[in-house]
Amino acid sequence: MPRARSSASSNRRSLEPAGFVSILQIDLHFPDAGSLKAKRKELAPVKAHLRQRVGASVAEVGYQDRWQRATLLAALVAGSTLPLDEAADRLEGWLDARFPQGARVERVVTSLQDLHG
Repeated sequence: MPRARSSASSNRRSLEPAGFVSILQIDLHFPDAGSLKAKRKELAPVKAHLRQRVGASVAEVGYQDRWQRATLLAALVAGSTLPLDEAADRLEGWLDARFPQGARVERVVTSLQDLHG
């Protein structure tokens, strides 16, 4: 009986490690900031917390010249979606507690395989 053959690419994909990335766009408002210096003073501990406590890579990507607004991009990685979603949920919960006037977070999750095409 002939054996079914699988292509080399499908074999390689099944052997690739699983990996997922969550990219979060974080829009923040600093109503009491009256200068860029004041905004940076409030923003620095936020970025430090996300890096040190949550393990996210963080960059300020928008509104660098505005006193009361900031947009951050944060990235989290994990081997499966469950710990990734849990970490992103903790990040969002911390932001909601820290910014009761509102922090808007948009989240995108993709896999390593999706990135490879």
